[in-house]
Amino acid sequence: MDGRRQLVQGGTLFEKDLVRVLHDTTQIALERAISGASMRHSALASNLANANTPGYQRVDVDFHGTLSAAMGDRERLEQVSFAPRRDMSAGVLRADGSTVDVDTESAQLAANALEHSAAVAVAGTRIHILQIAMGVR
Repeated sequence: MDGRRQLVQGGTLFEKDLVRVLHDTTQIALERAISGASMRHSALASNLANANTPGYQRVDVDFHGTLSAAMGDRERLEQVSFAPRRDMSAGVLRADGSTVDVDTESAQLAANALEHSAAVAVAGTRIHILQIAMGVR
């Protein structure tokens, strides 16, 4: 019998504890950040696509604030979700009532893409390290 099985069967380490070690708060936060950045990307792209639509009100996804608020509680972090919301801080920028500034939106889209890529890279590296530790790679 290998040491892991003996440890688990011996009662000192339960299977759910193994899952908690492999799927820790940092990994959950990274997964949620990737999800939030993806949703924000869609919202920002929608804003750009509708920049010339009269009366269009820009939307955004505040995944940073949502994640920050949930970081202290693992269960809350696991349940966190994101939704695009109308940006009430954006004033009318154009005569047709649109609140989208193409330059600002493009810059935010680029910054968000970098955040998404960074979170994916960190999550991938963490998974790779675990695979090496388990002897899978």
